[in-house]
Amino acid sequence: MRITALETIRLSEYPNLIWVQIHTDQGLVGLGETFRGAQAVETYLHTMAAPQLIGQDARRIERHSKTLLRGYLGFNGSGVETRAASAVDIALWDLFAQSCGQPLYQMLGGLCHERMRAYNTCAGSDYNNRSVQRRTISKGQGGVRGRYDDQVAFVERPEELAQSLLEEGFTAMKIWPFDTAAARTDGQFVSAADMREGLEPFERIRAAVGDKIEIMCEFHSMWNLTSALAIARELKALRPFWSEDPIKMDSVQALADYRRLGGLPVCGSETLATRGAFRDLLAADALDVVMVDLSWCGGISEARKIATLADAYQKPLAPHDCTGPVVLMASLHLALSSPNAIFQEMVRAFVNGFYKDLVTELPVFDHGFLLPPDRPGLGTSLAEGLRQREDACVRITRA
Repeated sequence: MRITALETIRLSEYPNLIWVQIHTDQGLVGLGETFRGAQAVETYLHTMAAPQLIGQDARRIERHSKTLLRGYLGFNGSGVETRAASAVDIALWDLFAQSCGQPLYQMLGGLCHERMRAYNTCAGSDYNNRSVQRRTISKGQGGVRGRYDDQVAFVERPEELAQSLLEEGFTAMKIWPFDTAAARTDGQFVSAADMREGLEPFERIRAAVGDKIEIMCEFHSMWNLTSALAIARELKALRPFWSEDPIKMDSVQALADYRRLGGLPVCGSETLATRGAFRDLLAADALDVVMVDLSWCGGISEARKIATLADAYQKPLAPHDCTGPVVLMASLHLALSSPNAIFQEMVRAFVNGFYKDLVTELPVFDHGFLLPPDRPGLGTSLAEGLRQREDACVRITRA
């Protein structure tokens, strides 16, 4: 099965997303996706990656992963090269599973879980998709608009949001009420007033529904160690399920200190790439839960190694998605086939919103769990007509 062409598609409506389609001489097409810097990723894919892939056997996934992740001089981090390699790798695994007529999780070793527990990341429909920056919300900034305006809801009506999620079957939710304060002080200082405002959603949720729902706290690596520890000590009494990316996640010793002194389980990190970064944090005893983003870490090939590494350290896995529908599908396959996976992240505002416009199939959500896809490969394709949209930029490189 030879690679005959590499195609990229992006839409101006969603400038952070880019899709990769790998075409083969057997007529099969594999689909991949990555997020952020879409134009730069597009350029790299066509100028650097395509010449290394076209004419090659699409089934030699591990070799292609090594070639693309190593680079000419070598590089670390989740920059353009790694994001491009991630999208290609997802597409190659999709091709492999399609060629065998099996859902992707079967090619990853089969189901370890009959279904995967999902938590809702409480973003609204316009969070992080139409802008290069994440949307931040301050209390009193605006009212809740519609059923899935979850980012405003966790600030203004957190108890109603928690009840809404419970009614849909969710038993876990993620919020980030300290981000606004971090933006004001560049994460260098947390005032008493900011502390009270950040704690309030947790207090109101616990008062309304008790422990019926788990609450994850996301910090987006916006705080320094001193401030992050101050927040952790106050937050501990409200029993968050984890503290995610409390500081810069490449600060290995500082993160280990945070975990030791803060008293909260640490989850990380969607921002890390390749197994070496996770190895360093695990070896330093700096993580409790390993989170991996397939579009940034190196793709499925690298994510599998990270999942196994986490398992060797007796740490659970929770794949990330707050980006795009293809990564959500790929992440679910990884989670279902990983013995240590405990959660798959999803954003109900996305899954019930713009994701439906982009792909043909999405995971089935049933009473708090995502069910295994039953179609070959990833089990989804780009929506019919997406390539023909007026705002679509389609580029293809052939032999």
